[in-house]
Amino acid sequence: MNEWSIQKLLTWVTEYLTQKGVDSPRLSAELLLSHVLGLKRIELYTQYNKIVVQEQLDRLRDLVKRAGLHEPVVYLVGRTEFYSIEFEVTPDCLIPRPETELLVQRSIEFLRKRTGPQLVCDLCTGCGIIAVAVAKNVPDARVLATDISEPALAAAAKNVEKHKLQERIELRKGDLFEPLVPQLDQFDLIACNPPYVSTAEYEALEKNVKDYEPRIALYAGEDGLDLYRKIVEKVSHFLKPDGSLLLEIGYTQGPAVQGLLEQAGTFAQIRIDKDLQGHDRVVAAQRASG
Repeated sequence: MNEWSIQKLLTWVTEYLTQKGVDSPRLSAELLLSHVLGLKRIELYTQYNKIVVQEQLDRLRDLVKRAGLHEPVVYLVGRTEFYSIEFEVTPDCLIPRPETELLVQRSIEFLRKRTGPQLVCDLCTGCGIIAVAVAKNVPDARVLATDISEPALAAAAKNVEKHKLQERIELRKGDLFEPLVPQLDQFDLIACNPPYVSTAEYEALEKNVKDYEPRIALYAGEDGLDLYRKIVEKVSHFLKPDGSLLLEIGYTQGPAVQGLLEQAGTFAQIRIDKDLQGHDRVVAAQRASG
C-alpha cells in the first residue's frame, strides 16, 4: 500500500498547484492540508512524518482539484488571517486583502489620538474585518457596520461572535448610509472599503477573482467611482465635526476621489496614503471642526 506522509503530501500538492499556475502554491498547500488534518500550519512541520489516512486523502484530493481550477483556497478552507486576526470567510464575501490593513491601521491611529468613547461606522463591512479589527484594537470604540448583502452580514455576525464583540459591534442591513438615521447616528470615524472596480477592470480580472468572488463586492460602474459618489453625497449628515472619513481606493483612483471630496466642501484636510507597494491606497479626509 502506498502511504502518504504529511511531508510527501506537502511536496506533491505544492508541485501540482505550481503546475496549475495557482498563486502562492506552497502556502496554499499548507492551508489545504492543515484544514483537512485539523492542524495548525506549524504542526505540519512538527508532525512531518505522520501518515495521512485514506478518508483525509480523499477530502484533500477533492480540495486540491478545485484549487487547481483556481477556486480560491480561502473559500475552500473557510477562513483567513487579516491584521493578525483569524476570520471566517464565505463565497458571499470579498476575500480580505493585505492592502486593506492600511485602512485599518489608519483608522486605529486616528481613534487612538482622541479621548473618550469613539463611534465608528464601517460601510460595506463584508465579513466584518474592519469592524472587528478596529474594535479589538480600540477598546473605547463602538462600531456600527452596514452591508447590502444579507449573506455577507451573516458571515460578519459569525466573526463578531467568534471574537466576542457583540456588545461593541452592531450590524445593520442596507445600502451604505441607508440603515442609519441622520442626527441620531453621528460618527467620529467613517471607514469604507467599497467596490471600486471599473467595467474595463472587471472584464480583465483574473479567473479566481471574477469567477468566484461576488460581483456586488467588486464592480462599481463604468469608472469604478459609483460608490464614492454616493458616500460623498451623504457623508456630511453622519460625520461629526472634526471627524474623519477613510476610504480604500484603487491605485489609479486617488486624484478622482480627492476631487470628489474637494467638490463636497465638507473637509478641511484631504490626504492620500500609499501602500507598501507605493500605490495610492487610502484617502483620509478630516472634517473641519467648526
